[in-house]
Amino acid sequence: MSKYKLLALDMDGTVLDDDQRISKENADAIRSACDAGITVIFSTGRAFVNALPYAEELGLNAPMITVNGSEVWKNTRELHLRHLLDREAVKRMHAMSEEHNVWFWAYSTERLYNKENWGADIEAEEWLKFGYFTKDDRVREILWRELRAMGGLELTNSSPHNIEINPGGVNKATGIQTVCELIGCEMSQVVAVGDSLNDMAAIQAAGLGVAMGNAQDEVKQAADIVVRTNNEHGVAQVIREYML
Repeated sequence: MSKYKLLALDMDGTVLDDDQRISKENADAIRSACDAGITVIFSTGRAFVNALPYAEELGLNAPMITVNGSEVWKNTRELHLRHLLDREAVKRMHAMSEEHNVWFWAYSTERLYNKENWGADIEAEEWLKFGYFTKDDRVREILWRELRAMGGLELTNSSPHNIEINPGGVNKATGIQTVCELIGCEMSQVVAVGDSLNDMAAIQAAGLGVAMGNAQDEVKQAADIVVRTNNEHGVAQVIREYML
């Protein structure tokens, strides 16, 4: 029997290949883990509605961590808790996107906004996450600096070209800790797998922190082990070699 009770999987760049699919190898291994009594969950920056179809594809009805930990779901139907961004911070972040002319997106509890469809009444909505995308390293560094100066924010990324912003102290590790409390296990019994800075806290806090072969270098350095890439069924490798 595995000493690990919980497998927390990032989605993009981890359990999903570059075509946004779950390979048969990964799916079969995940089902084997479930059959062995391991709780398998998604721990993703995606909104619940964008993660749910993949959970249903795998037949998972376990907890889910969405929007980088701003939401924790007890199962695929029931929200357990939610952390919201301060609306004044959202106003400032939107203004910064215009000042620097960068692509942005924002998750409210109701919908996904971005630069093209922005028409939100900030005061009327509840906000979970804000993000920027730019390949201009100089502009991205300026944004990082301005965001840090604002304070009260959790800053990560899901690719080298973006910045993702959650409420301060909210990340995938805090989400996993909440799931541990729900199912009755310890962080030492968790395997956390990911590829980007929004996976770092979870990888560092878990009993076994795993970086994908395609992970950012900083993530690889923080991990206990590095496995094959998302296109080479690295998740299946984690399960077969380290959990079963």
